[in-house]
Amino acid sequence: MTLFWLLTCVAITRAAYGCGDPAIKPGRIVNGLNAVSGSWPWQVSLRGRTGFHYCGGSLLNPNWIITAAHCDVLNSHIAVFGVYDWASTSEAWQIRGFSKVIRHPLYNNETGANDVLLAKLSSPAVYTARVSPVCLADSIDGFLGGFKCVTTGWGFNTVTAKELPSRLQQISLVLISSHECQKIWGKNILSSMICAGAAGASSCMYDTGGPLVCRNNGIWTLLGIVSGGSSTCSTSSPALYTSVPTVQTWVNQIIASD
Repeated sequence: MTLFWLLTCVAITRAAYGCGDPAIKPGRIVNGLNAVSGSWPWQVSLRGRTGFHYCGGSLLNPNWIITAAHCDVLNSHIAVFGVYDWASTSEAWQIRGFSKVIRHPLYNNETGANDVLLAKLSSPAVYTARVSPVCLADSIDGFLGGFKCVTTGWGFNTVTAKELPSRLQQISLVLISSHECQKIWGKNILSSMICAGAAGASSCMYDTGGPLVCRNNGIWTLLGIVSGGSSTCSTSSPALYTSVPTVQTWVNQIIASD
């Protein structure tokens, strides 16, 4: 099996921002189902000069988003918040450009190591019931193999799909231990990666950069960033996610130094 699609795709405090606690609750999470409108308020759509969605991302605070390094975000691109249905004319979207784009200094395009990028918005996002930040997971401890998490995005539902879905999709995924994941991906699995899926659900093209969130004590925390996986978006093999806990110190240093 061939690895990677590599898709073309201040520390945060709960008290200050209410991160990880959506005003609109997700409801029952079923694989491949349209999400509840507004229930994943940190979800970002990254768009290029033509306006085409190419990657996902997550809102960390009013000024910064996080996504995958290989999404190749440029200052001329835009971030769109508060979107659920691209066909809707009634949603109150927020659109921001970027004033700064910073890749992780140890990002490796060949191995996928440290596949993370921070982008500063040209003006702050305004928090609403449909736009609010996610919390960062402090540690992978407690999120063991078998723990259920959720990823969201507008990626293809199947590798043969001709169009991206109009509405935001949500998928429940089971975390897989590094030992089990190595049975499929072998030496391609690095310490900066998390595996999830392989039980009838997976991320796919254009989900890249989007969130893998896990609920901990009632709060949704960002454990992973969609990074890579099967070239056919196979639902029988796990997808790969950048481990947020392994890059959190870098993230906090960049935001705090701004």
